[in-house]
Amino acid sequence: MPRYPEIEPYDSGLLDTGDGNLVYWETCGNPEGLPVLIVHGGPGSGCTTGNRRAFDPERFRIILFDQRNCGRSLPHASDPSTDLSLNTTEHLLNDMERLREHVGVESWMLRGGSWGVTLSLAYAERYPHRVSGMLMLSVTSTRLLEIEWLYRGAGRFFPEEWARFRDFPGLGDRYRLPTESSPPIAGLLAAYARLMEHPDREIRERAAAEWLAWEDTLISQESNGSTGAYSNRPDDARLALVRICAHYFSNGGFLEDGVLIREAGRLAGIPGVLIHGRSDLSGPAVTPWELARAWPGSELIIVGDSGHTGSVTMTEASHAARERLYDRIVGSARP
Repeated sequence: MPRYPEIEPYDSGLLDTGDGNLVYWETCGNPEGLPVLIVHGGPGSGCTTGNRRAFDPERFRIILFDQRNCGRSLPHASDPSTDLSLNTTEHLLNDMERLREHVGVESWMLRGGSWGVTLSLAYAERYPHRVSGMLMLSVTSTRLLEIEWLYRGAGRFFPEEWARFRDFPGLGDRYRLPTESSPPIAGLLAAYARLMEHPDREIRERAAAEWLAWEDTLISQESNGSTGAYSNRPDDARLALVRICAHYFSNGGFLEDGVLIREAGRLAGIPGVLIHGRSDLSGPAVTPWELARAWPGSELIIVGDSGHTGSVTMTEASHAARERLYDRIVGSARP
């Protein structure tokens, strides 16, 4: 199913968070339409112009934002002097709520992918009355077991590539150990995070290239996988993505471990659809399955021919789910 035509924002700006950060946002589509917030992944990927085309601009008010220090937000994480201590899940949740108030939305539908699912869940569990519905793709909750799988467990399928990721020069000898006796994965990721703050740009670029090569490996067997899907980004975007990812994942996503699934009962009454690829090596389907069991009334769709990056079948399932959610949300608002 084709996406909607290319559109331009009718409004945009930089939201001042009050602590030296400026968060880029834009709105597209129908100003009177059903508000939907695009919550991008990464963390640190930033939004794309393609995200504007995921919803019907005649029926939706489409709101996008670049999370702190990535995309068009300032300061940018590609600059090692940018203070990432001001970039945590708590900061992002506050930014989302500040943005909602700024654009004058009473409640909005959330559309998240990958890390964007984690952030959407955290927001909806804190502000359930502000969320009209949720469309979640490639579901993650950033539990420690998910981080462990993503950056070590999946190495059972790609041992040579994982060993290269683990043994990158500059990380320190303590990480060059057999897989089973390696230190907790947070230590390895924190070592990458330290390298991504090195004053030498060449060192940062080489560390980012190794990190992204591992990410590319994980999607290499997917039906929609392509060489360099993560690596084919502008230089500063690559640096920001890896720096922010390493910062978040070495700190457990700045979340109490497992809290988003434990507290999913708070989402009762919010219509939600979870769509996940069966062959997603980045995040096995057990996470959306467990989330659906804990979220009363949610709908789970496992797509057999898809991995983390999606497929035609996943796109069709997403479009159909979007229509069901629209009908439920708009129908429930009618007198």
